[in-house]
Amino acid sequence: MRRSPPLGGGFKSHSQYCAMYNNPGSTIGSFEQIAMLTDFKKHLDQLQLESVFRDLGVSDPTALARTVKHFTTKEGEKRDKIVLDYFGKGGIERIVDVVTEFLLEPPKLPENPKILDVGAGSGFFTVKVAKKVLLKCPKADFYALDLTPAMLLSLAKKKIQIAPFIGIAENIKGSIEHARSYCDIPLSFDAVFSTLMLHHSTEPERVFESIQKVLKANGKAMIVDMMEHSFKEFKAQMGDVHLGFKLESVYEMAQKHFPAVQIEKISGICCECLGRSAEIFAAVVRNRA
Repeated sequence: MRRSPPLGGGFKSHSQYCAMYNNPGSTIGSFEQIAMLTDFKKHLDQLQLESVFRDLGVSDPTALARTVKHFTTKEGEKRDKIVLDYFGKGGIERIVDVVTEFLLEPPKLPENPKILDVGAGSGFFTVKVAKKVLLKCPKADFYALDLTPAMLLSLAKKKIQIAPFIGIAENIKGSIEHARSYCDIPLSFDAVFSTLMLHHSTEPERVFESIQKVLKANGKAMIVDMMEHSFKEFKAQMGDVHLGFKLESVYEMAQKHFPAVQIEKISGICCECLGRSAEIFAAVVRNRA
């Protein structure tokens, strides 16, 4: 696999990256924070995205690279606002609570768990989940994968213990191998979650396969997304590929790669507009021992 050359001064461990936030009054909380963020931005700027996407098996790496290069932080914030407007603050909090409860419930995570958010974007959900989990599990290490540099840079600027890296949901393992030239991303995780990302994938079944390959034995994952709906404008507004999913279709995709699959509608959340509605589901999967 061809890789962009590593840059000097990269954050080679999660603890080093997060240390700048744990002591805000210290030098590492100010001067080194700026240096690390600057270095991360240089890393993103120098990435040859088309080459990276080609290595990761994207069917049209040129088109994808062109798309994400023109995707700005402001556009990401606009999409976040659309999600908030449709689901409301209460709906967003409900999704965050569902993911948080899943991560903290049995089977219990180890003392220092490695947790990955797939398709994290600007960290709209990632940050909220991480803050709640870290209250109960302060030694947890959070990582965030996304294919859009502008979104990851936005996430990196937020003062929260999350290490971002470029990648695609359909090939998480390959994305990690590429990112390890810059940051010490673990090869496997105790838990994985993804919120409202699956409907953006052109190959959603590969996302389940991809998650299975990076989950530790007995590891667990939760995929939260929309049930089948009629909000056709989401394709233009949000870049959606699928207008939600039928639960039986999600079950069939997940069952091909996991021995234990549970899917259910999340109560208390409904996206409503002009007489239409879209509900949310949570797919919980557990890896083999």
